[in-house]
Amino acid sequence: MTEQNNNPFKNLEGDLKDVPPELRKKVMDDVAAAKLIMELGNLFTGNFASIIEGMLKTRTK
Repeated sequence: MTEQNNNPFKNLEGDLKDVPPELRKKVMDDVAAAKLIMELGNLFTGNFASIIEGMLKTRTK
């Protein structure tokens, strides 16, 4: 019964602890790699919609 009365969000109010530098560097490197992959994907696939739209558009004279 006491377990149901415990609010898990009250545990979030505690002091924040610093992250170890090596873990922080690893996470930041992973985020940078993911961002690079997303940007490269956008570079190669981002303009397909406008290219197809331009090809299908009929020009009236």
